[in-house]
Amino acid sequence: MIIKNASVYTEDGQFVEKDIFIEGHIFTDSADKVTDGELIDAAGCYAVPGLTDIHFHGCVGHDFSDGTREAIDALAVYQLSVGVTNIVPATMTLSEEALSGICQTAAAYAEEGFHERRARFRGINMEGPFLSPKKLGAQNPAYVRKPDLALFDSLIEASGGRVKLLDLAPEEEGAEELIRKRHDTCVMSLAHTCADYDTAIRAFDAGAVHMTHLYNAMNPYSHRSPGPIGAAVDRERVEVELIADGVHSHPAAVRAAFKLFGEKRIILISDSMRATGLADGDYTLGGQDVKVVGKLATLGNGSIAGSVTNLLDCVRTAVLRMGIPLEAAIRCAAVNPARCVGIDGECGSITPGKRADVLLLRKEDLALERVVFEGSLL
Repeated sequence: MIIKNASVYTEDGQFVEKDIFIEGHIFTDSADKVTDGELIDAAGCYAVPGLTDIHFHGCVGHDFSDGTREAIDALAVYQLSVGVTNIVPATMTLSEEALSGICQTAAAYAEEGFHERRARFRGINMEGPFLSPKKLGAQNPAYVRKPDLALFDSLIEASGGRVKLLDLAPEEEGAEELIRKRHDTCVMSLAHTCADYDTAIRAFDAGAVHMTHLYNAMNPYSHRSPGPIGAAVDRERVEVELIADGVHSHPAAVRAAFKLFGEKRIILISDSMRATGLADGDYTLGGQDVKVVGKLATLGNGSIAGSVTNLLDCVRTAVLRMGIPLEAAIRCAAVNPARCVGIDGECGSITPGKRADVLLLRKEDLALERVVFEGSLL
């Protein structure tokens, strides 16, 4: 396959007018190596890498926490249809039995190998149960637990080592020990936390390198009490997730995050729940009732309950409504998340030798025109 006339997002973060060459499932560096004569004219389009969402819960009526193969499959089908080629779905704060079952199901799904016309399942983001009971957001308070090494190890075993991120509150008893002893196992992320600056700094120095949905479910930044946000700014190896759906954070706060952390340290996520891709109505998240009206999903007490916006729509919102440069938004939705979960050697850029995943976006409105996945036009 050859894709011509597109403005191509390059590995150094620029758009360049050039052709894209694909042989089989990978990008190659010249037309001489392309044996398939399929030609795509992408005039008027940007060509960007497939996206990676490392934090979302559900879509089209399904949730990862349903704990079924059918749910994972439905998530993977929908996500690929909206340009997300790699997925790391997130759990909720649930019982040990439920979390173990989710992990076992995910391991079995992953062991099946490549699933045609479905986003690649890359692992689990474990959001809970080791969170602060004072900053739960949409998490279920009935199942909150103190950080527990033995429980964490059992879930790692149940998942076959597929937990990619663990979200936890560093001020809770046992959190710092868990981070220090298991930070080589997965990415440790500060989340749903009342931590002050000093506590967050200790957690980062113990091995945490990530912050879950910046601004949300954490103490705010202020000039006398910079909290976990200030701590993350001061530790340059720390990356932060950001939900740019137009609901979770004001556009000025999104722009401020880019100024504080820079585009290399931000990972755009959707944090989407099962209503994503469906009409307004009543749904559930983590066993709790959720009402969806437009882009807003809330619990009965008014707390925001995840988003109903997919990752590519978050990219559009960031660029078209929040003033984030397209080059920066693509880096934060394709390059950075792939690096975070260790798949950047094969995905995340349009580079010879990597998997041939390309999104063609219409220049005037960033609408998704076509998806090329594993070298095939969907």
